[in-house]
Amino acid sequence: MSELAQNISQGAMTLAAKDVKLKELIDVFGIPDLSRGGDPYEALVRSIISQQISWKAARAIMGRFLGLFPGTDFPAPKQLASADLGRLREAGLSQRKAEYVMGIAESFMSPGFLGNEMDALSETDISEKLTSIRGVGQWTADMFMIFTMARLDVLPLNDQGIKNGIQKFFGLDHLPVPEEMTVLTDHWRPYRSIGSWYMWKVVDEDFEWEGGS
Repeated sequence: MSELAQNISQGAMTLAAKDVKLKELIDVFGIPDLSRGGDPYEALVRSIISQQISWKAARAIMGRFLGLFPGTDFPAPKQLASADLGRLREAGLSQRKAEYVMGIAESFMSPGFLGNEMDALSETDISEKLTSIRGVGQWTADMFMIFTMARLDVLPLNDQGIKNGIQKFFGLDHLPVPEEMTVLTDHWRPYRSIGSWYMWKVVDEDFEWEGGS
């Protein structure tokens, strides 16, 4: 078992000891798979291209996008930054998305931008670097930290699924606001990414606790 897998397992067990309702979710759904997700630059570009469209549409657009750069599995930042915006539009990207992915490429051309020191940065520092890129908001930064970097203490305050999950988990009669979400889940630190994974499960699987919520 890798060090990351051990940390995730330890985190889940820690949460189970702290929160009996969360323990039930852990018993049902097992340990989250939050493995690191590859190259940061590529992950961000793919995230922007896939935003707010169906999986089928995203896959088709991604195929056409990659077809613009023959001879490579994925365009290097320099290739994408100097690409023709009109050709990106023809591949199916909107004007904004084309500009955004080119901006991501330009950022990663800067020496040291989320380079080898990335793992040493705090979540706050990573968020600030990512959201400095036009088109990259806090939601994208949060998803990047959880699913690309496997950071274990991220609470995506702007994610609708997390809001719905927390509402159901805590038996609220309203969708929680960010400040409320932070307070309610404070005892999940330093494993709020793991807790968030179970909130998605609560919604996706329409989970109901024994004896009600």
